[in-house]
Amino acid sequence: MKCEHCTRKECSKKTKTDDQENVSADAPSPAQENGEKCDTSKHKVLVVSVCPQSLPYFAAKFNVSVTDASRRLCGFLKSLGVHYVFDTRIAADFSILESQKEFVRRYRQHSEEERTLPMLTSACPGWVRYAERVLGRPVTAHLCTAKSPQQVMGSLVKDYFARQQNLSPEKIFHVIVAPCYDKKLEALQEGFPPALYGSRGADCVLTSGEIAQIMEQGDLSVKDAAVDTLFGDLKEDKVMRHDGASSDGHLAHIFRHAAKELFNEDVEEVTYRALRNKDFQEVTLEKNGEVVLRFAAAYGFRNIQNMILKLKKGKFPYHFVEVLACAGGCLNGRGQAQTPDGHADKALLRQMEGIYADIPVRRPESSAHVQELYQEWLEGINSPKAREVLHTTYQSQERGAHSLDIKW
Repeated sequence: MKCEHCTRKECSKKTKTDDQENVSADAPSPAQENGEKCDTSKHKVLVVSVCPQSLPYFAAKFNVSVTDASRRLCGFLKSLGVHYVFDTRIAADFSILESQKEFVRRYRQHSEEERTLPMLTSACPGWVRYAERVLGRPVTAHLCTAKSPQQVMGSLVKDYFARQQNLSPEKIFHVIVAPCYDKKLEALQEGFPPALYGSRGADCVLTSGEIAQIMEQGDLSVKDAAVDTLFGDLKEDKVMRHDGASSDGHLAHIFRHAAKELFNEDVEEVTYRALRNKDFQEVTLEKNGEVVLRFAAAYGFRNIQNMILKLKKGKFPYHFVEVLACAGGCLNGRGQAQTPDGHADKALLRQMEGIYADIPVRRPESSAHVQELYQEWLEGINSPKAREVLHTTYQSQERGAHSLDIKW
């Protein structure tokens, strides 16, 4: 990101036409001719953070491996002038770990008097915005308070990374590449407090499809480049993901953690059972013949509607629900895998699902970098700063019971 002087200079460069062959592309701008100097103090560091669910789209679209897609995307962004390209997986690590602890706490506190369950995920901005604006307090009280990966990534970039680079947050322009348009709403959401020191965590969100259009229209010589990390000169050599079929996998990770913490059960393979349809699935843990944990994944607003109606009637048997607004999960976000007429590209989506399934899984607990950040950045795992940076609150609109009877 350059200052106004630099921008004006670039905009004033001549485009060669038949009668302009001899015009120099480096002709001085009006600002230069007036004796103005470049104000480097107004230059910004441009940072792009890429969601893991976007990479299979680029791999499928350009018919390359997901690792090659990652390196090609990084190289392309840097050829445009981007200084750093990060993977948001580390932010999802924090979101999942904080959600795990919150679920165990809620489970232990739950009673007829204090109904803290079910806990509903808060990583999907489309679902959270709907819960806040339409459903109100009866539902938002059940939303997990852990921030979404996008929100955590904003704090990582504008706080931790900024301090590592001796920059103020305002000196960084942070762009998120995401699979859905709702991430744009999350960045601009009314009432969402600036991440730190008056600076928003995400300054701009571009969908995977928008980036692909820029790549296809660009006329640049691109060299592949490894994705950066938040830790100095290290590079991300291998693409990893969390244990979700099409998402960050909050359900699987929280289920395993809860089984171990609450019932001392080690769960290696999380087995999903489809119920109403493939986008409403159930996972259970039995002990001594009794179901002690019952989790569900509800993707798409039709399944969310059914969930809300059951919750309203007090006939909701689940302790935890991973809720995503997009049917098919994050991979099927409307910002990618769409045909020119706006419909889902089912063939491309199937290819993406296969690519995503083949990416190695890494559990958040195994990340040494995350543990380092808890100590170095957040002053401890359960510190007041960790609570402030990694958790949020929701709009508490008081709604009548009729608000749960939304018609679709």
